[in-house]
Amino acid sequence: MADKNRRPNVLLITCDQWRGDCLSVAGHPVVKTPNADALAAEGVLFRQHYGGAAPCSPARACLYTGLYQMNNRVCRNGTPLDARHDNIALQARSLGYDPTLFGYTDVSLDPRTLAPGDPRLKTYEGVLPGFTVRQLLPEHQKPWLSWLKARGVNASAGFPDIHRPVDEVAGSESNPVANAPPIYSKDETPAAFLTGEFTRWLGEQEREARWFAHISFLSPHPPFIVPEPYNTRYDPADGPAFRRSGSWQGEAESHPYLSYDMDRQQRAKFRPGTEGKVRDWGDDNFRRIRALYYGMISEVDAQLGRIWQAVKAAGAWDDTIIVLTSDHAEMMGDHFMLGKGGFFDGSFHIPLIIRDPRHGKAAGISIDHFTEAVDIFPTLLDLLGEEPPPHLDGCSLKPFVLGSKPQAWRDAAHWEFDFRSIADGDAERHFGIASRQCNLAVIRTQEFKYVHFGGGLPPLLFDLVKDPGELNNVATDPAYLAVRLEFAEGLLAWRAEHLDQSLALAELTGDGVAGHIAGLSFSGT
Repeated sequence: MADKNRRPNVLLITCDQWRGDCLSVAGHPVVKTPNADALAAEGVLFRQHYGGAAPCSPARACLYTGLYQMNNRVCRNGTPLDARHDNIALQARSLGYDPTLFGYTDVSLDPRTLAPGDPRLKTYEGVLPGFTVRQLLPEHQKPWLSWLKARGVNASAGFPDIHRPVDEVAGSESNPVANAPPIYSKDETPAAFLTGEFTRWLGEQEREARWFAHISFLSPHPPFIVPEPYNTRYDPADGPAFRRSGSWQGEAESHPYLSYDMDRQQRAKFRPGTEGKVRDWGDDNFRRIRALYYGMISEVDAQLGRIWQAVKAAGAWDDTIIVLTSDHAEMMGDHFMLGKGGFFDGSFHIPLIIRDPRHGKAAGISIDHFTEAVDIFPTLLDLLGEEPPPHLDGCSLKPFVLGSKPQAWRDAAHWEFDFRSIADGDAERHFGIASRQCNLAVIRTQEFKYVHFGGGLPPLLFDLVKDPGELNNVATDPAYLAVRLEFAEGLLAWRAEHLDQSLALAELTGDGVAGHIAGLSFSGT
């Protein structure tokens, strides 16, 4: 039985690039995720949960800090996270936990806190301050490759070639995407490796000890390949229709940013050894890749099952809050694209399941209100009995977890995407604008979606009731001008409300400091 007088354990799991619709509990017609479903049966499923930014570093900055990109200012992989910002690991540590990492956090550290020659200045794959690292697994995956070698697997190809099919004929654009497995087995995937490391660590914990663990899985992030039996589990012919125009040319002509982004997407980023651009891959290949992506989701779901078993075996299941989510999603053939970024729902709609065993009243329910990545930090604080700081942009989801509804809740989802390229200036040259203008912001309701670009690029407006695939931009349609104005004003109001509140919620008075300062609190007159 759980001790109600002690704080629970916390297990935060992120599965990189997992689409929010790719859960069987969410009604996907093909993908089967029995272990995620089992968690949802004991917790709460948030059906309309959205990441705050993309790619990995910006998305995770929103999740870890509870701040929108406009405030945490992590614009791309490699943008440093300002050391002044609090985060989920530091707060956990202040509550007596030793937050422990398995995987990666993709946080570029603040250069002002490091010596000029520090090697951490040469990578965006730093560790979020506050975490103890038990098993780091950065992009090069060397710890996993060493583990494979110790198991007798020939891992000499290294990353990324270790993720090529063993019988692939590489290089030809005409070759169909193969579903042949890699050299490693289903028990030897990076996710299986991290699960094993977590299980070993969990076995070392004293039964009465409180723990906070973050497992950060790479799957189902590319390269898109998966071992048997998952490589053939899904038929490429199955699955919903892609959301796209009749041709990639039509998509590219619909907006300058899409033309730019589609021209840059290379196949080798998603399937090592292939050549050519993603947009030209063809429908059959997109379907083959999607079947592999579905298989990768099933593979990581199997590892979730191992984790649930390990937590139960440790006697901690009834005393552990579990949060299962992603950082961002995956286009997976929609609009002739792969990867993440831009503004489409396919890149930002992500899973979220929260299980708190102390609050079983809400077990098995699903929430259709809009929730966002910035909500995770304040939610965990609230579930741990701490009041979330008022300067955070996110809102606690605890009322939903308790089976009730907050008195007021947002009626739209918001996210941002920054496409500046500081190191090479590619986007700046292409569009003829400054780095600080290479950005967009989205406000999305049930009925409409408005996208505002910096640098004078034209806005987008989609009528989601008539056009759920986001194919017809009605921003210049006279019949929608009032809607466009309403949403532009709504986006402006959102940004005004969420300007950095770190010091703005404090005031110096004759009796001293009143209000709230990020990291400190005062009671004023």
